[in-house]
Amino acid sequence: MSRASSGQTARAIVDEVLGRGMTKAVWTGNYDKALPISLQLFDLTAVLPAVFYMFRYGHRRGTGKFLPTFGGDADSKRQKKLTATIDRVASVLAEREAFTGFEAEVEKAILGDLLLSFCLENANKALGRKEPVLRVAPAHYMSSWVDLPSPVVHLRYVPEMLVAMLADQQDHYVEHNKDGDKTWFAVGRGFEDNLLLKVFHKGVVREGELGSRTSDRFDETVEVGIDQLLMIRLAQQLGQAPDKLRGKESGGDRISNQRPIAELAARHFSEDLRRFIRGYAESIPRHSFVEMLEACMAVGLTTIVTSVVELLFEWVETGTIRQKNGQSPAALFVDCSNGVHRSLRAVAEQSMDDFMRRIERLPVVLMALRLLDYQARYDPGLKGLNIKYRPYATEWVNLLGDLLKERRDEARDVHRDLERYAHRLLEAFEEDYSEAAEILRNDRNQPSPVWRMAEALTLLQGRRNIQGNLLSMIDSSLMISRPNGIASKRKLVRTVVGAGRKMRDVRSIVLTDAVLDHLVHLHVLRNGKSHGYRPLAFAEFLEVLHRRHGLCVDTAPPGVTVSNDVLRENRLILERRLRDLGLLVGVNDAESMKYLRPRFEPTQGDDQ
Repeated sequence: MSRASSGQTARAIVDEVLGRGMTKAVWTGNYDKALPISLQLFDLTAVLPAVFYMFRYGHRRGTGKFLPTFGGDADSKRQKKLTATIDRVASVLAEREAFTGFEAEVEKAILGDLLLSFCLENANKALGRKEPVLRVAPAHYMSSWVDLPSPVVHLRYVPEMLVAMLADQQDHYVEHNKDGDKTWFAVGRGFEDNLLLKVFHKGVVREGELGSRTSDRFDETVEVGIDQLLMIRLAQQLGQAPDKLRGKESGGDRISNQRPIAELAARHFSEDLRRFIRGYAESIPRHSFVEMLEACMAVGLTTIVTSVVELLFEWVETGTIRQKNGQSPAALFVDCSNGVHRSLRAVAEQSMDDFMRRIERLPVVLMALRLLDYQARYDPGLKGLNIKYRPYATEWVNLLGDLLKERRDEARDVHRDLERYAHRLLEAFEEDYSEAAEILRNDRNQPSPVWRMAEALTLLQGRRNIQGNLLSMIDSSLMISRPNGIASKRKLVRTVVGAGRKMRDVRSIVLTDAVLDHLVHLHVLRNGKSHGYRPLAFAEFLEVLHRRHGLCVDTAPPGVTVSNDVLRENRLILERRLRDLGLLVGVNDAESMKYLRPRFEPTQGDDQ
């Protein structure tokens, strides 16, 4: 029996035993009440255009005009995707009056290269002008008119989570803001009411109703950069913004207000993004600003993910989510040499390996949460509690913890139901799925039916596939091996006795120049109503990296042994890099005289 057919048969058996509704609820890899993104691959650099659209219109982006415009006369949607290449886009644009002089082949090739450099990205980040176009870059607000990637769910609900955190509303869904609402990131309002849109909408004016998909117009008298102009012309070729998302299978057009249970990390992320945009949008050159903004998202999203991981593993032991002020991300060692110093690289890889081994059990934990969640939602004694799980599901997950640890009367019925399901699945899997059956049978080593069911169902989903998706999500959050990412990955070949040579990926946390630039510029900003920046002591900066983001430079993470000489060397390397970037000033070698300052002066304060 093939692996694919085995998976389908297992799903069918689970569907028959648990019922279609319960199977649909648990046969997935996510649990959005804990972390409202899909545990799959996504591209963080492609998130901002979808965020622009959601802030502008107040709903999720649906189908637009990109494929009908650039997909040629192909019959199927798949064929249109293959036809919509950089060459095709350049050829269509070259027919416009605005591109007079680009009709010849050489000129169209130049136009295509400009589009690939500034506006569009090929599948698999491939070079060349004949590859299918997959993503749009955030060169300008008008990138929100380009419905790439298609469908928007390929961004794994990251834009929805960002909008929910930044809008900071309290309802079940993110709603349009009203006149007079006090918020930095207004939804469904004008550009002037949203801090992010204000940065990227240069030259765009509204002519018509606020909700119209054709009311945004470019003022041709406004001077913009070549990358912005290309994006504007590309959007003008489409004629209108995409429609709102249709269909219930994709979750509908409404933006969920679900936030991660890592409340402190979520609050820090929204504050950091707001302060950084307000402080530097007008003073940092736009290309550098976009790089730092993406670095901000990588740091913030990684901190949220590792904080959620820490909270969930603690929940397994205690059944309780820690209070917000006591939350912290996972501690990870940083290789400040970016892989050049062998000892530092080895420690950083060991630290990351320890974390990656820990999260191998995360899919089982999420499965347990889904099982308990389904039982709790339909338990007569619990339905009347009316516990809110949006924007934060902390109270709800604590209720599930009480059921897991049998601290409530209703837990008896929940465990009895799951025990009955476990016995029925055991009988169904006895012949063809012996490993899953053995897990379900082993009540002596694991008395809880919650964990036996979670282990067996995760195994049946395909542990390798689930683990692969989880690693892809981690790599995507880290923006791994990207110029503005916070981690690198390399292939490591080891010889194993009796098994020959084996190759595996090893990861390590690094700080690229764009990330260092962002972190220094962010943390030197004054708090409260004070304007400008404050000189930040180098030692205080290291403490902030550790406390806020879990990044260990001159301290060893728990469970990792690092010599003092290695820690001292790591600190000195970071100090030298900051000096070279013009971010660190030191009158002499005294630690108290080393402080950080920004390369770009902030333009305004951070009024509360």
